[in-house]
Amino acid sequence: MVKICYIDEAGCTGTLDSTTSNIQPTLILAGLIVDYSALHRLTSELIDLKRKFYPKLLPSQATQLDWIRTEIKGADLRRQACSHSRNEARHAIGVYDEITRIVDRAGASVVGRVWIKEVGKPMRGMSVYTSSIQSIYMDFQKYLATKRDYGFVVADSRLKHLNTQVAHSVFTQKFKGTGDVYDRIVELPAFSHSDNHAGLQVSDLLASAFVTPIAINTYCEGSLTSLHVRPKYHKIKTRYRMWLRNKQYRYDEASGRTRGGFVVSDGLNQRPGGEMFR
Repeated sequence: MVKICYIDEAGCTGTLDSTTSNIQPTLILAGLIVDYSALHRLTSELIDLKRKFYPKLLPSQATQLDWIRTEIKGADLRRQACSHSRNEARHAIGVYDEITRIVDRAGASVVGRVWIKEVGKPMRGMSVYTSSIQSIYMDFQKYLATKRDYGFVVADSRLKHLNTQVAHSVFTQKFKGTGDVYDRIVELPAFSHSDNHAGLQVSDLLASAFVTPIAINTYCEGSLTSLHVRPKYHKIKTRYRMWLRNKQYRYDEASGRTRGGFVVSDGLNQRPGGEMFR
């Protein structure tokens, strides 16, 4: 069966002017790899989660399929998980736990890029985003080769000129004279809107609700002071770091180097990616 890699992002490329800046200190891109045969189950179970945990989000006359267009925001979920209200925190953890079960039952794997901003240094947004997409493409290519399968990529849509530049960077790798680097990925990334794709919504939740608080707790706490660095993020890390670690698609190169999973660039203290899971 064909594999699909859904890519979404959390954070921004804005400059972190100081250690007390309220600009988001991270940029996360997460790729969720799902077999097509699991897509209907993933979609149905995400809708069921919304109806169970957020029953008042839509009017009572809304149909089952209407619920796909109402998204759960990862930023809200991680804030609730850190709430002083026991009921809010318990509700958020219930949602977190159900998301992990949905991903597990889909047999999904995850890859991605984690960028921790350096204070006072502007991010080259297009370059960072493009290299991140190419990194995910390479990991997905390796995954497909291992599975002896083919796949395609669906990415959350941004502005047209940004989508076009990212797609062109993949185009130059697929159609260069020396051969197709991504020969098992059948096309350039298709850019779509997350309110129509369960895969994009789950990818967004992975990036925003799971990876963002774990990365901030790991790499930013103690170095930055802002509304984005919440002390209680350690609870999210403690509960879900091993689950996230085990969901990564990792592989060994001929050189013996291990690649894949979440690749971290720590602009604050240059700590390795494995710190996220310790």
